[in-house]
Amino acid sequence: MEIFDIFFNLDVMRRAFPILMRGMLNTLLLGAAAILFGGVLGVLVCLMRLYGPKWLRLLAVFYIDIFRAIPVLVVLILVYYALPFAGIVFSSFVAATIALALVLAAYTAEVVRAGIEAVPKGQFEACDALGLSFATTMYKVVLPQAFRMMIPPLASYGVAIMKDTSLASVVAMEDLLKQATDAQALFANPTPLVLAALLYIAILWPLVRLTGWLEQHFKRGYR
Repeated sequence: MEIFDIFFNLDVMRRAFPILMRGMLNTLLLGAAAILFGGVLGVLVCLMRLYGPKWLRLLAVFYIDIFRAIPVLVVLILVYYALPFAGIVFSSFVAATIALALVLAAYTAEVVRAGIEAVPKGQFEACDALGLSFATTMYKVVLPQAFRMMIPPLASYGVAIMKDTSLASVVAMEDLLKQATDAQALFANPTPLVLAALLYIAILWPLVRLTGWLEQHFKRGYR
């Protein structure tokens, strides 16, 4: 019974649960904000890489390569701790959102690029023949077709970025992991960390299963 008292103490779980729920809300908000801004930025970077002037294409390639190579934790530390030396100060939530969005945008840009390049060239030629503008071609013709191929990998990256929200505890953001760590210290018991792990599973397991279903669904669509 000693192991249950240490790691699965029901009384500690009951008292720690409200604390962890506040952190869980912050985690969900952070993940949603990072996915939203990272997705939009990723599409813009992709369009820069594919259709911008040469210097802009090179800049987009440099951005993608750098942010795919740097660990999220390093980006987060640079945004939160290094930028203040340049007079740029962000709150822990904003800094974490920026760091996660920057990294996610790099991966999103590559996924979108692959999706766009998979659309048959004849679609672009037909749009040119009809006199459609570039914006209309992308919005109404190309992206809807490419999006079908993008959904599975984008969903996988979304799950990964939700897991990476746990790194926000490094900049003292009161996310789920930070609240669990504080509760562990408060109750002198590791049960809050176990409870936090269960809450992460409750958040991410449905997303993981959804990702698997999307992959199978769109594979059938291709066939």
